[in-house]
Amino acid sequence: MAEAGLDDVYVDDIIVPAADRYPLGATLFLPRTGRRSHAVLINSATAVPRKVYRGFASYLAHCGCAVLTYDYRGTGDSRLKAVTGYNQPRSLVGFKASMADWAAKDVASAVQWMRERYGNMPLAYVGHSFGGQVLGLLRNNKDVSRALFIAAGAGYWKLMASPDRYRVYAMLNFVGVPLTKLFGYMPGWAGFGMDLPKDAFLQWTDWVNHERYLFGDSTLDTRENFHNYTKPLRALCFTDDPFATRTLVELLLSGFTATEPEIVSISPKDIGARKIGHMGFFRPEHRDTLWRGAAEWLQAEQ
Repeated sequence: MAEAGLDDVYVDDIIVPAADRYPLGATLFLPRTGRRSHAVLINSATAVPRKVYRGFASYLAHCGCAVLTYDYRGTGDSRLKAVTGYNQPRSLVGFKASMADWAAKDVASAVQWMRERYGNMPLAYVGHSFGGQVLGLLRNNKDVSRALFIAAGAGYWKLMASPDRYRVYAMLNFVGVPLTKLFGYMPGWAGFGMDLPKDAFLQWTDWVNHERYLFGDSTLDTRENFHNYTKPLRALCFTDDPFATRTLVELLLSGFTATEPEIVSISPKDIGARKIGHMGFFRPEHRDTLWRGAAEWLQAEQ
């Protein structure tokens, strides 16, 4: 159902079908003027609901973009949203969904959905953290016109900033893994934001433990898709982000061998802020700084 938008933006909560017809809770943001120059797909970080991106999505729509946000299966509204004719899992016990599934079934389908509806416009891809990592795994990443990564790196724990690296390692391996095996899913109350499907959490932990992150996962055949992406790629790296350090951003971008990725390092003082960190880009206080720069880059291609 449509709701009142912010300023001149129309906002509509919808369902986007995944590759296997699984219903993904999503929100479409459109400029009320009807003038649209670009399509933008915003892809979430792990255990982060799409509502976190609402302000930035509305800003992009205000700038003339058709924007889609959505939740991966088993998370947010793609777990609990009541949809006539579908049985959404109230409990994640026994629910099958890995991070590889999110890529192949959910993200790739969201790219296809946007391309089918806005094929006359460039399709820009915004990836926050995991949302950036997953671009390289997509079978259809060639459909993306340009990609902006926000705090996205190949998250090997030893290359995170200290002391946060030790907290991440302990939380994943000594808290998360035992609880996931005990309950059959990763309970969000343990400190991970949202409940996560068992397979997704365990695969994520395996990646974080490996020095090559997802590049070291021999079961992940879709790693080869990294080489298919040839379009512009910019990665925003924040100097106070302990989880996506410059080294980890460089490691992730090393997989994109068919393009020349650009890294833009930003410190809080560069924009007159106290902090940015891993999540701060999406705070509305950055509307006239980080958001404006991102929108200009995303809309550079006509």
